[in-house]
Amino acid sequence: MTLSPTARFAGLVIATLAVSACGEASGPEAPKAPPPAPLTAEQIGVAIAALPAPYNEADYDNGRRAFARCRACHTITPGGPNMTGPNLYGLFGRAAGRHEGYNYSKALQAADFTWDAERLDQWLANPRTFLPGNKMSFAGVPDDQDRRDLIAWLKLETSPR
Repeated sequence: MTLSPTARFAGLVIATLAVSACGEASGPEAPKAPPPAPLTAEQIGVAIAALPAPYNEADYDNGRRAFARCRACHTITPGGPNMTGPNLYGLFGRAAGRHEGYNYSKALQAADFTWDAERLDQWLANPRTFLPGNKMSFAGVPDDQDRRDLIAWLKLETSPR
């Protein structure tokens, strides 16, 4: 028996709906959490003002622009992938060298500190001198204001809301 093109198309649609109705993800990966909703201008202003000095005077938009230098190697979304560098969501308060699924350098694996704004500022000023032996090839963010703005932006964008 030969099916008409319309019948074949209808069969394909039914098969697709049946498979998608199962609701099971294929493969070992868990579903990714959706990214948080963007902050409103008012929320940004309130959140920046609540940060400790000097981050409470940061320029959020400049921090976002400064992160463009980091985006090639890092993601910031909840459950986002590790790339050349680890995913940065939840960075503040995380033990250095400890993010599931990322292969850190021996220097970072042996580091005995927790990421906070001050440590990140030192790291971003010059990653090679802050922790010799790490594998980050990035030269750093030399401008103090750019680092301050970037850290404030990261605090808002990588912290659970």
